[in-house]
Order: sequence, then C-alpha cells, then structure tokens
Amino acid sequence: MSSSREAKRLLIIGGVAAGMSAASRARRLDPDLEIVAYERTGYVSYGSCGLPYLIAGVVREAADLVARTPEQFARQGIETRTNHEVTAIDTSNKTVEVKDLTEGSEFSTGYDKLVIATGGSPIRPPMPGIKLEGVFVLRTVEDGIAVNRFLAEERPRRAVIIGSGYIGVEVAEAFVQRGLQTTMLDMLPQVLDNFDADIAQLMQSELERNGVIVSVDDTAQGIEGDTAGRVRAVVSARGRYEADLVLIGAGVAAESLLAQEAGIRLGTKGAIAVDEGMRTNVPGVYAAGDCAETYHLLLKGPSYVPLGSTANKQGRVAGTNAGGGEGTFGGVVGTAITKAFELGVGVTGLTEKAAVQLGRAARSVSIEHGSRAHYYPGPGPIRVKLVWDPADGMLLGAQIAGPVAEAKRIDVLATALHHGLTIEDLQRLDLSYAPPFSPVWDPILVAANVAAKN
Repeated sequence: MSSSREAKRLLIIGGVAAGMSAASRARRLDPDLEIVAYERTGYVSYGSCGLPYLIAGVVREAADLVARTPEQFARQGIETRTNHEVTAIDTSNKTVEVKDLTEGSEFSTGYDKLVIATGGSPIRPPMPGIKLEGVFVLRTVEDGIAVNRFLAEERPRRAVIIGSGYIGVEVAEAFVQRGLQTTMLDMLPQVLDNFDADIAQLMQSELERNGVIVSVDDTAQGIEGDTAGRVRAVVSARGRYEADLVLIGAGVAAESLLAQEAGIRLGTKGAIAVDEGMRTNVPGVYAAGDCAETYHLLLKGPSYVPLGSTANKQGRVAGTNAGGGEGTFGGVVGTAITKAFELGVGVTGLTEKAAVQLGRAARSVSIEHGSRAHYYPGPGPIRVKLVWDPADGMLLGAQIAGPVAEAKRIDVLATALHHGLTIEDLQRLDLSYAPPFSPVWDPILVAANVAAKN
C-alpha cells in the first residue's frame, strides 16, 4: 500500500469538474482528511467547454482553460497526480489499481471513501478510417492542443464535422474563423437534436449563412485516407466530402466501465446509478459528473445530462458527503445554451418533441419580438417558444433563439421550471425594463400572454 490506512483517506478518480469540486468541498469540511486525485490526462480542473474557443483563437493558450493547477491544489492539501489512470477498483478491500502513464509502473493504494468522476467518453462511430491521421475528437486539453497543432503544421483547407450537437456547432464556427471550408454531417433529421425542429432550423440557417455546408439525415459511412494514412474524404449516405481534417462530434457516453467491473450498479444510458447524495450502491463510494446519472425534475426520475454545470454541482454534493457533511443534489431541468456566429440558442425543460415522445399532453407557442425598445439601436428580435400542459397551465419547457447575449433569457424560464410556475404565473412576473435591455413587454411576457390565449 502506498499510504497508511490509519488516517482517513479520500481517493478521487478523475480530476476535472466533478472530481476537483468534490476534492475542494471535502477539504473545506475536513481539514485533516487525506485527499488524493488521480487524473489520466496531463491537466486538472480545466474548462473543456472552452475547447472550441481555443481552436477559434478566442482563448489564446491552452493553459488559459485551467482554473487551478496541481501546485495550487497542493497548497490546499489536495494531492493531484496527473497522467495516472485507475485501472481497477476493489470495493471489498477498498483499494484501487493505478497505472503511472509516464513511467509505466503500476501500484495499489487504499481508500476510506471514493469518488468516481471519470467523466464521459467521446462517441466514436464504428466506421472505416476512424484512426486515420487528421481525425480528431474534442474532449481534453490535449485534444484541443492536437487540433491546433494540426491546423498550424498541416494547414488543412477542408474540414468535415460528424455530428451537429453543441461541440459540432461550436467547432463549425471555429473552423470557419480559421479559414476552413467546413461541412457538417448528421444522421439525425436536424442539427441540435435536443431542440425542436423550428428552433434548430434557425441554427442551421445561421451556419449556412456563414458558409457551413450542412447535410442532415445523412449518415457518415466511412473515412477515406491516402497511402500515407492521412484523411482525404468522408463518405456518407448522400455523397463524398473531401476533407483534410475530420472532427467527430457525435456526443458523449458515460465512462462507467471501471465502476461496472467493480460491481457498482449502472442506471440510465449506462451512467452510474446514484441517489440524491451522489451515493452509489456500494457504501462509501460516490459518483459525480458525466459518468453519473442525474435526477430530472420534470421527468421525475433519473436522466443523463452531461454538462459542466451539472458536473460541478454533483461534485460538490459528493465531496460534501465524502467529507462528513450532508448534501443533496436538487436535480436538473435540462437547461443548456450555445452559439454559432451571431445566433445564440437556449433550451430548458421538455421540448414539444420530447413531450410528445413521452406521451404527455402539451401545447406550444412560438413568438418573435424585439429584444430592446423599438427606438433603441442594437440586437434584433428574438424567438421565444413555450411548451406547457393544457390541463393545468404548468410550464413544461422553453427555447430561445436570437442575438447571442439575448439567449441568456432562458435562465428566467429555467427558474420558472424549478419552481413549478404556470403560464399565468409567467404573465405576472415583474421583469426589468429599460430601453437598452428590453421593450416594455419583455419577449418572455409576450410569449406568456400569447400562450394564455391558446
């Protein structure tokens, strides 16, 4: 064993959002707790959501994405070991097997409490050519560095993005800004599948307006390379798209195999099953972040929502309980926001499409309204879509599309969902007004008024 078992010891597998949030919270609650975090990449506590902006050049250096370094954690009494991969968990003996990826050595070490924060893995579709030079995923800092190095050294002219979720949309903008002819493919019938089609169409139009070729309902079937093993084209159901660079943005899956092999129960979409305190079915073992499921307030059950904001909150709860406190995770309503070029889009709760798929009675209304007083210059109109239950008027979900900064209004509607407001309640909200920020009737109020008439 690498450490005495006399002192209480918290081990954390994964050193990004959930893992280091757990470590920091546990340290604040118990200053005597020994805390060690193992992270298989070379970085801890970084913002992976910023990687598309590193490629775009908005973020200048990869180091700028790092919130705290191992040295900073060490001053807090938290030991972080980068380039260390946990390969097995023995819950009976409370030990883990660790591989030092730099030295190649392996060792066993013990724990009293364990937080699994292994995150999510990029989905790599099973297709020929996936390992060719010039094919990338974007999940870690090293991934971002690799894409930027390829752009600088190989100077590709044509890029194909497979997938049109958040990463795909954001990287499409980045590639265009870097001067690449960019094509986006998706097997689904629309971009941004977690939005309704009418809102997603606005994003597709914005991408196309800025030169991105978008082909939806079009499955990538393989990646072709040259004799040197470099990518040259993507073949899809509809055609062949020449490419010097391919980015796979087909989503993420919970990285839960390590937990499963240890006998830890899995739940929704293969994510680690947890209770409201982020406890697994094994005493003393917690899970948080993109490897774990989360409670959805509208679905009233477990869901899988791999977002950085959720990971940080779950990690804090796991760290609270592992550190001897009492914490619970309040659940999510599925709020998310993204942008490409001049368009921002936000979603919260159930889309109309999701409500129908769940067999729920739902009505919707979509309005377009100015985001500021009509006489005040600035951003143009925004689209607000509300989804509600006609039986009791309860808000079920909302979507917003418009000038980038205006999409943040989705948070008002997320708050309404968290507190179970109805369309009538929305009409009564006392929202702020001044010409630079909003018309007298804020677009959210206008949408609520129109919904009340339906």
